[in-house]
Amino acid sequence: MLPRLLTVTFDARDPARLARFWAGVLGREVVEDAAGAFLPGGDTQLGLRFVPSRTEKVGLNRMHLHLTSAGRDQRQIVATALGLGASHLDVGQRPEEGHIVLADPEGNEFCVIEPDNSFLAGCGLLGELTCDGTREVGLFWSEAMGWPLVWDQDEETAIQSPHGGTKVAWGGPPLAPKEATNRQRFDLAPAGGAQQAEVDRLVSLGATRLEVGDDGAVVLADPDGNEFWVRAH
Repeated sequence: MLPRLLTVTFDARDPARLARFWAGVLGREVVEDAAGAFLPGGDTQLGLRFVPSRTEKVGLNRMHLHLTSAGRDQRQIVATALGLGASHLDVGQRPEEGHIVLADPEGNEFCVIEPDNSFLAGCGLLGELTCDGTREVGLFWSEAMGWPLVWDQDEETAIQSPHGGTKVAWGGPPLAPKEATNRQRFDLAPAGGAQQAEVDRLVSLGATRLEVGDDGAVVLADPDGNEFWVRAH
């Protein structure tokens, strides 16, 4: 199986500013590329890309990031994020819950997880991407990425690279209705630029072809109808 790099793409009104915010939070460098402002990941951490869009944010996103604080000062991570332009957010969390919910400068939700959270131990600062999604879509992405399931209980699933690092999780039903194109999505780059072969493989696993973008990326939908892109490189 060819290695694949998984990136999360954010629609943004000001991609450069949002990229600088996340670079400051995660301690990464911003790389400008043809698709937008990019924070490269690797074998153990997801990459993040920010692209220009005038799409308005409506309601909660269908995916959001979890930052870990194991071995770090949770309050300092929060203070750093607030200093860079984040804000506190109330999404109905209870006072006894240990995680802290914030929004980035464009209102995208993220959480700073309590240091004693064992599920994300050893995952790195970008510990988890958590998503709305069924068990079926978790199984689809496990096959698509060649990443093993590390959680599969009560319709909830999670996968992780064989090298460790960031987990990607789906919370199971009930799902919020999908009424518009998602403002965050997966961006998949197969090694060697084998785009068409990769698209064919993903369709055989249950994806649906939607369109070809202006930049040549093929837009597919996963079994839950969430759009994602397959790039040539």
